[in-house]
Amino acid sequence: MDRSLSSRRGPVSVLSCFPPPVGRDVAIAVLKPLRAAVGNPNRHSLLHTDRQVRWTMEVLCYGLTLPLEGNTVRLCVDVYTDWLTALVSPRDSIPPPISREPNLYVQKILQHLYNNVTQVLCAVRSMARESSMMSRDTWESLLLFLLRINHAMLAPPTAAGKIVLLEVWLLSCARCFPSRCLWQTCGQALSGWRHQPVVVEQWSRVVAALTSRLLLLSFGPSFPRLKVPDVDAALIPADLDDGWVPETWFRILHMFSNPVDLTRPSQEELLSRRDGRLPNMFFRAMREVSTLVDAFLGISRPRSGSAPPTPVNILSMPSAPPYITSPPLHKRQLKPTDVSKTTIKPPMMTLHHHWKSSSHPATHTPPLSTCSRPSPSPLRCNVDSLLHLFGSWLFDAALINRDSGNTVHLCSCRFYQALLQGLQVWEGACLPVLASILLNSTCLFCCDLTGINLLLPSFVSALEIVLLDSRELLRFKGFVSLVDLRRASIQVMLSLLPLPLQFGSIRLEVLPDSRFSGDNVTAGSFLGLKPRLLSVLIGALQTETDASNTQVILAAMLNLVLDSAVVQASGQLGESSLSKWTSGTSTSRRTTGTTVQSNEAGVLWVQVVRLLTQRLTAHWKNEAAVCLSALEVLGGLAKVEVRVEEAERRRAISSVCSYIVFQCSRPPPLHSRDLHSIIVTAFYCLNVWLTQHPAVLNHQDCLLEVLEIVELGLSGSKSRQEQEVRCKEEKDLTPVSLRVKEAAEVTLSCVMQVSGIFRFDEGSLNEDALIGLSGLDYSSLKKFRYFVVDSSVILGILEQPPGPENAWCPSLTVLIRGPSGCRTWTLQLHLQPREDRRHTQQTLIAEPHGIVQEDYGIQCGSKYQLFPESINRVPLVKADLSIPPLNKAVSEEVQKQLEHLRTVLKKQRQFETQPHVSSCPVFTTTHRPPPPVSNCQTARLFLSHLGLLTPETLKDPGTSGVPAQLVALDLSLPGFSEDLRHLDQLSSRTCDSAFVLYMRAGQRTSAEILRNVESSCSVPSHFLDFLSSLGQPVEASHHQGRGISSSRPEFPAVLGNSGGSVFNGEKFVLKFTDVLTEITFIVPSSSSSSSSSSSAPHNFFPLSDLLSDMTTQTPTRNLSSSSSNILLIFIHPLKTGLYRICCRRKTTSKFSIIVPLVSGSVVSKRCLGFLVRETVINCCHRRWLESDSAPPPHIRRKHMISDMILRYCSRRSEPAFYSSLPEGPSPAGTVLC
Repeated sequence: MDRSLSSRRGPVSVLSCFPPPVGRDVAIAVLKPLRAAVGNPNRHSLLHTDRQVRWTMEVLCYGLTLPLEGNTVRLCVDVYTDWLTALVSPRDSIPPPISREPNLYVQKILQHLYNNVTQVLCAVRSMARESSMMSRDTWESLLLFLLRINHAMLAPPTAAGKIVLLEVWLLSCARCFPSRCLWQTCGQALSGWRHQPVVVEQWSRVVAALTSRLLLLSFGPSFPRLKVPDVDAALIPADLDDGWVPETWFRILHMFSNPVDLTRPSQEELLSRRDGRLPNMFFRAMREVSTLVDAFLGISRPRSGSAPPTPVNILSMPSAPPYITSPPLHKRQLKPTDVSKTTIKPPMMTLHHHWKSSSHPATHTPPLSTCSRPSPSPLRCNVDSLLHLFGSWLFDAALINRDSGNTVHLCSCRFYQALLQGLQVWEGACLPVLASILLNSTCLFCCDLTGINLLLPSFVSALEIVLLDSRELLRFKGFVSLVDLRRASIQVMLSLLPLPLQFGSIRLEVLPDSRFSGDNVTAGSFLGLKPRLLSVLIGALQTETDASNTQVILAAMLNLVLDSAVVQASGQLGESSLSKWTSGTSTSRRTTGTTVQSNEAGVLWVQVVRLLTQRLTAHWKNEAAVCLSALEVLGGLAKVEVRVEEAERRRAISSVCSYIVFQCSRPPPLHSRDLHSIIVTAFYCLNVWLTQHPAVLNHQDCLLEVLEIVELGLSGSKSRQEQEVRCKEEKDLTPVSLRVKEAAEVTLSCVMQVSGIFRFDEGSLNEDALIGLSGLDYSSLKKFRYFVVDSSVILGILEQPPGPENAWCPSLTVLIRGPSGCRTWTLQLHLQPREDRRHTQQTLIAEPHGIVQEDYGIQCGSKYQLFPESINRVPLVKADLSIPPLNKAVSEEVQKQLEHLRTVLKKQRQFETQPHVSSCPVFTTTHRPPPPVSNCQTARLFLSHLGLLTPETLKDPGTSGVPAQLVALDLSLPGFSEDLRHLDQLSSRTCDSAFVLYMRAGQRTSAEILRNVESSCSVPSHFLDFLSSLGQPVEASHHQGRGISSSRPEFPAVLGNSGGSVFNGEKFVLKFTDVLTEITFIVPSSSSSSSSSSSAPHNFFPLSDLLSDMTTQTPTRNLSSSSSNILLIFIHPLKTGLYRICCRRKTTSKFSIIVPLVSGSVVSKRCLGFLVRETVINCCHRRWLESDSAPPPHIRRKHMISDMILRYCSRRSEPAFYSSLPEGPSPAGTVLC
């Protein structure tokens, strides 16, 4: 109907086809005899047939369109007015056809009269637009005229018409501003027309157009514009003075009065409500108010035309069907599962994050969330101003049919009442309102609102409906995207999870009026809500199907397990909160209350690890992003210190190994870069578990399984099959991919480190350190010899000179530089087993004392025999025949040599029996052991014991580019010492840097931000506590050279009076190191800054200005000027002692969500440092996965070693190599002066 009113032109007479004088003359000639019959009941009508009446009405229709200066229009109106009485009292003066069918002709007459009304209104509007000489009195008369006409047309309950009043009113505001009396009159009149849809629509269009103009004047062109259609923008006169715009906007806004009054209708509005229009008009008016509020916040939602969308009929909506009789969700038990950085203080600004849904909502009604909701503008006005403008309307609309009591003027109380009413989840719940609350409450518990915890039980009940009950969730499908609804609910859950542990046994109050609560909860402690939140968290993971939502839940799980473990370790947990939750598990896992209370974190850790490993192989195997996050969370759980059985850790490691086997065994068409990235991440997760829990390798089955996985990664298959066993040398090396092979090499290195073969050292000893520690002088540098074994390991051998105390055990020190790092070995050669050694080694052959020989000089005859005489009396057995006789085991040539030997021996015996020989005196001496060797070739001995001094190892294999197994390096070539230092600087761990900044509210320039850390008075204490939790202070020189330091300074001593600027990289940095990773935290300051202090008032965070101050002290790792692929972690402290997290990263990767810190997370101070480090580690690991030009650390070391072999390989023959071993290195081979 509204559309027809705005588009109808009225009927057109056939006389309009002729020239105007013709039509005018015909109309005048016809009207004269008709006018004579008007008002004369005794006179009969001149028209008798339908044809005559229709022809005459064509003439009268044309006469109504003639100019108003003549009497023609008035005569036409008089005739039609007389004919309209046919419906009341028929007379003879009325044509008989009209008397017979009065309804038919009256409808046509009204259509013709429409031309007259339209003409009058158009003439008035044209006069108001074009006239430049109208006085104030004329303007007031014109406005009063329009008020009367509109009141006559719009005030009746069933009347309707086209409203021109507001358009002309705006013209008056531009030409002659209406008086206060006229504004009051117009407001009173407009409040009586609110039941007309055309009034609501016209008011909405005018207010939106004025608001768009007002925002431009108030906030400038940088503020987000409120986009309105061009036809609506044309309603605002171009000559309307800017000074009158705010007053005009405010007065027209309040002309409509409170839209909630439509819910308390008058008599006329009650009549309108009968046809169902009133709920639609209330929805239309409140929708416009919502648009205005968003516009002032800087959230522009363009109006899609003047026609309102299909509304949700809230007032007339039937109540929700009652729930099936069942206990409350928080009392239900979960079914047993089938498993056995940048710290800133930003301006108070809410950051909304919504995602597009992959599911398609129903098409019959528009969903509540179909597009992403932008964040509010930082230039927006104060929230209190908006509450003063629209607060009463919004609260009254939310609390329809509710008495707000004495809290009318308390916005927060009315706000909580409105939310409690909308959060009802039992009978009478309005699902659209509940969904809207959850969609817009993602940051509600992160804003430090006073008394917000009153809503905790109601929100938990709402989360149970959405995240646990799939049947109830389907009821929301008609008007909201289910994925978006669950995502918003998960965000709300993130902000609720740390509250029970943060407040513990503090009493949680609820409102006494049960009408506003969503369930029948009673006052209790915060810790009492933990079982319900755990149930929601576990159930949400088990029922979630969206990949993004699943990753956020995984991050929340790690945060909760870590927080529980830290609280339990500190003894702050007042009561057991898992007893109720674990009581629903299977009987085999049921534990006593004492056990649960004493090891609550361990029980939760086991449940979460089992759930993740089970779903990793059963449900998420085809979701690359989910698998990546799940493996990262498993790696984080391995670092959480809890008391669990060792079998649980072995079971987790076995699950990761099984997952690697499953992914590697996929068919070749399914292999892709993403799949290989997941396998590499699984190997990294396995490395974390092995390094954090090395005791698991003491179990033979676990060690065997890990080594088989390493073999699978290196060769592509496992030797131990079900039916056959193949040796390693018989296998073809066909790994899944080169990246997988490299990841398996790192795992093998981890196994060697944790098993004691290559123990992890925080810093390696280089040549300089060895010389200093061993007390050797400068000349001892020449003793170093360098060899390369298998083209991958450089051996630096230092032969120590023997002293009197170790003359009997030669020793040497070996620097082993390989892909996995640098290790230092000191070796000694002992002649006894290790367990039989003493502190002082004795000579194995005792030296006898001098004894006087009584028979000295006397020759004693003796008979020498090789075997005792009784040997001939021992009977032979078959075993004696296993050694054949000598004459049968040798060849003919050897037999001739033996005969020659017998002849020589016979001649010697004959010579000894001669008289002149036997008469000579025989002098004998006592046999003494030889003296210990004082000069041992330890290097040759060491290489020989390793089996490297053989012709096979020294011979060139003949393959181009492949050197021999053992190669000596020529120290005399220039550049050797520099390359050796560069190799030592290449860490075998993944190294990266993170920058920590402190930003106050309102700061917009980089200079302001960098000056914050100059003094401890400029930063709060919790910022310094956060810095101390990130890592240990390390001198920048040791950090750059990657050397070792004899002592590590304490954090308070290094910090001094600074606010963190001492860690700007000039003298100190904060360093976190473990077996696999190394992260350097740098706090940029103005003292080390060379950037300009250019202002960036329209940027929330001046990243581009700060990038120039962020350098890692390593030229190859400096940040570029682009902010792409940089993860920003904003940490905002809350009054509750918790911290709110917001993450931003410009990337197009499908793996954009990095755990465990995600946007919307709320974490405790206890876990902040650990979670920031884990997020940085995972972010760096993903950057390594996505990069094609950044090989792993051990591969970079391997390439460096290969380059050194090609550059410094000694070109010697085999004889020359052997002869050089006892000589030692040449004097020109001095290194590391």
